[in-house]
Amino acid sequence: MTRIALCQIPVSPDPTANLKRAREALARAEDADLAIFPEATLTRYGRNITELAEPLDGPFVTGLAEAARRHGTAVIAGVFEPGGNRVHNTAVALDATGAVKAAYRKIHLFDSFGAKESELVAPGSEPVVVDLAGLRVGLVTCYDVRFPELARALVDQGADLFAVIAAWASGPLKEDHWITLVRARALENTVWTAAVGQAPNPAESTDGFGVGRSMLVDPLGVVRADLGTSPGVQVVEVDQEATAAARASLPCLEHRVLGVKRS
Repeated sequence: MTRIALCQIPVSPDPTANLKRAREALARAEDADLAIFPEATLTRYGRNITELAEPLDGPFVTGLAEAARRHGTAVIAGVFEPGGNRVHNTAVALDATGAVKAAYRKIHLFDSFGAKESELVAPGSEPVVVDLAGLRVGLVTCYDVRFPELARALVDQGADLFAVIAAWASGPLKEDHWITLVRARALENTVWTAAVGQAPNPAESTDGFGVGRSMLVDPLGVVRADLGTSPGVQVVEVDQEATAAARASLPCLEHRVLGVKRS
């Protein structure tokens, strides 16, 4: 069993306030092996992300690393890294000693529903799987979850858990999209999926980012935990024996026919 903390926190534009919230959440999840925070935990989306972006050895990730080391808990969290005229929307992975083990730069940018993430964010290009807390963890950020080929690339690299971090935007049926897509990525790949979104922040409600609904979904697409919309930390368990059982009864990864062409 691996114990994972789903850390559904509200995010403000102030990195110092967000680091404080992240440290408090880690203190509440002290018995977890891995704590997962939302996309953009560093600072809330806005025009100022280019000014607030930090390198991975900057004060925000350094502060997270110190907290990870203190509690003996691996951490995944969303930050913004400088990237020329734009930034990278990065999921950083720290092990339980606070060492940076991986950094995934979001590939699919949210240029949809009237938004234009690519104006401020430069895309990454490489899928990332990292060894954390005894698991092979595939990193997925928000809009990425709409692209099944990324999840399949991660499972082909040996991922046995997807960590999906998000600042999911609200709107008609958007919450349904989130739930459906997270469950689909888990089920079609028979992979445990821990999806963590920002909790709604009433003080910043005009931008619409953060619907909550962080969840753990098992390899057969069953929602094992759902945090709803309020801020919270919930420790859940991932059982790799359940993955083996799911794949024995539903061997869809073995049944793939590669190279199928359009007629």
